[in-house]
Amino acid sequence: MPRYEFRCRACGDTFEVNRTMADSAAPATCPAGHADTVKLLSTVSFATRGGSSTPRPAPATGGGCCGGSCGC
Repeated sequence: MPRYEFRCRACGDTFEVNRTMADSAAPATCPAGHADTVKLLSTVSFATRGGSSTPRPAPATGGGCCGGSCGC
């Protein structure tokens, strides 16, 4: 189930809520009971098998007008 991050405007607390994608836009109440919250834009991170977080370089292309893959 997706996890969504919210921030409370009243107390400044940041918290997470697990809910379905269909309910992603529904309001959330902060753990302190405040109703004035906003959903935050979250980023996604993937780990590689070796546990390294170093980004992999982009694959090399053959060049040319269309990347070299179509042979034009």
